[in-house]
Amino acid sequence: MSTIEVGQAVPNFKLPASDGTQVSLSNYLGKKVVLYFYPKDNTPTCTDQACDFRDAYPGMVDRDAVVIGISPDSVKSHEKFIAKKELPFLLLADEEHQVCELFGVWQLKKLYGREYMGVVRSTFLIDTEGKLAREWRKVKVKGHVEQVVEALKEI
Repeated sequence: MSTIEVGQAVPNFKLPASDGTQVSLSNYLGKKVVLYFYPKDNTPTCTDQACDFRDAYPGMVDRDAVVIGISPDSVKSHEKFIAKKELPFLLLADEEHQVCELFGVWQLKKLYGREYMGVVRSTFLIDTEGKLAREWRKVKVKGHVEQVVEALKEI
């Protein structure tokens, strides 16, 4: 599972972003980071989740937070997803699953009796010092973003 526990510093990582840059977590020291992992661009549940974060984004920015989504999809896929759904935040491409594994969200999943490796929908809240403040694993999308917003108010 995860090598990171609440209260611990989150190790720095670097991934290609939807805007063509390489993004490091360390770029965001001094800000709160809402880091959410999701399985696949343009699927119904992942789209609902991204749109919920999009709609709550202005209030999160007001709380000095950034939102970053991570999935195994390519940068090109992320670019299309952002354009289609007008997402105001970056999506990072973790095609080799390195960051997914770091956070313990790359796991064996089952669907209709078939087993495969994939991303377990999860969200992590990182404080201004780069420490893990909260985590939500096996997220159910309905009402989840509201939980994240409430947690942002507390840190």
